[in-house]
Amino acid sequence: MVKKIKKYSTTNTLVLLGIVLGVLFGVFAPQLALGQQIIGEIFISFLKMLVVPLVFSSIYVSIVGLGDLKSLRDIGARVIALYILTTALAVFAAVMAMNLVPLGEVVAVEGLEYAKASELASFSFKSMILSFIPTNIFHSLSEGSMMPIIVFASLFGVASLHVAKQKELEMVNFFTGVMDAMLIIAQWVIKLTPIGVFSLISYVVANQGVDVIIGLWKYLLMVLAVLFFHAVVTLPALLFFFSRINPFKYLSAIREAPIMAFSTASSMATLPVSMRVVEEVGGVDKKNASFVLPLGATISMDGTAAYLTIATLYISHLSGVDLTLFEQLLLGVSVVALSVGVAALPSASLVMLIVILKQFGLPLEYIALIIAVDRILDMARTALNVTSDLVVAKIVDECLKRKNI
Repeated sequence: MVKKIKKYSTTNTLVLLGIVLGVLFGVFAPQLALGQQIIGEIFISFLKMLVVPLVFSSIYVSIVGLGDLKSLRDIGARVIALYILTTALAVFAAVMAMNLVPLGEVVAVEGLEYAKASELASFSFKSMILSFIPTNIFHSLSEGSMMPIIVFASLFGVASLHVAKQKELEMVNFFTGVMDAMLIIAQWVIKLTPIGVFSLISYVVANQGVDVIIGLWKYLLMVLAVLFFHAVVTLPALLFFFSRINPFKYLSAIREAPIMAFSTASSMATLPVSMRVVEEVGGVDKKNASFVLPLGATISMDGTAAYLTIATLYISHLSGVDLTLFEQLLLGVSVVALSVGVAALPSASLVMLIVILKQFGLPLEYIALIIAVDRILDMARTALNVTSDLVVAKIVDECLKRKNI
């Protein structure tokens, strides 16, 4: 264990160095930074390559490992409840922050239009529910549609509990081998992390520029402050309350995964790294991590929920619309509900923001004012999403070990 911790500590140091050098490279050599984007894209592609077989096999193995439907129902309900709790607390922190330090003076916006908004189909709960169910599992696997894959893998795992024991054992051995092989490949990819991070960060800095960041520094700082508060206060408090362990020691041990999430801005691309790190240095049982983390990468969106709450209130201030306390409460409920449900849809964050703005009668045109720094904030909120997943995984693991779940 000490050797593994030392290995990840070395990787973390190299990754942080990659971030620093990437920022400097993006600032002082922007043309070169833009030209080397392919290196970062190759790195992300390697990670995404692992996601579908890893999610399918890990969900299947973990469900069959539970042994019966009662255990699946009990643990599944508690995991989802924990994810909803962390998301709700993130939204609450965002609402409180925006009321204590309101941002945004009234700005007139004419002629601005966010093109992607008009391309998206209208949201409905019917389409959301239907998007969970795969009409063709092979299509879902090829497209990497996570919610349909998770639903099918869960049903497949439950069905396997009802076949002959010998056949069940053969399938479990096969998918366990698949999962282990994917995690070994993930270990190889982890060695490329410093190079991949350097490429991704330098491209973002060169592409976004610093002028845009300076112009929206108050808004940017507010979002980052709320995300930071949730990461270092709320989540550690929950981890200590439920598991009675030192939360900061655990978060320090698994920091490789949030750093990776910040660099890639993708919870799914980070999933192979999250699963390996949380097992090797976080002390979480593989069976528990295999169930909790793939589900969390799909439905847990603490950072996204906090960001959307701040963005909505910021746009309301810019457009001169003051939301009442009741409307802010309704906003919080809407964000929590949508963060769980809309994750299966493409452009999830954009869909959620458009739905919320329409719900409160706020102009979509104001999205154009904040979209410039969205990539940077996307990296930060994804890091928080992954941190929340890792905290919930540890809570569930500790509670199971103590037989409290």
